[in-house]
Amino acid sequence: MEEKSNSTVFLRPRFSLEIDRSQQDILSVLESELCYLKEKYKARISDHHVFIDVCKKDSHFWSPHLHLEILVKEKNSSTIKGLFSPKPQVWTLFMFLHFVVGISFLAFLTMLYVYSTLDKSILLPLMMSIFLPIIWISLYFVGRIGRDFGKKQMQELHDFLIESFPEN
Repeated sequence: MEEKSNSTVFLRPRFSLEIDRSQQDILSVLESELCYLKEKYKARISDHHVFIDVCKKDSHFWSPHLHLEILVKEKNSSTIKGLFSPKPQVWTLFMFLHFVVGISFLAFLTMLYVYSTLDKSILLPLMMSIFLPIIWISLYFVGRIGRDFGKKQMQELHDFLIESFPEN
């Protein structure tokens, strides 16, 4: 089993595993393992995609969500591509906040230009044009800190996947 990871840079760490098994074999192993561990993980399988979440009793705001995609490489060889992300609700909230901050920043830059050409007070648009990028950068760091809170559970999910295919 060969593992590739580029998780040090991204808020949503990714990895891939090369496994000497067919796609259907991998899906059936994961389905049986997840059924056995249903008190620890909540999972959905759809075609060649597997979505794994931490069960509700161990879950917190920053708990990770693991999306696995099993791709056929050769007849009896497959690649598992994994993507860790926040729960979809948390991810949507963060994307919404980024969108609101970005649009507000553009609106205040426009206000700054218009107010300056009309010789009106530019204090509010200027302050907001400085303050909003700080909020935007802060959101990034909050996401990084949140990822660190979920790191233990990400490692447990990753270990579960590795332990599911011990012979590779």
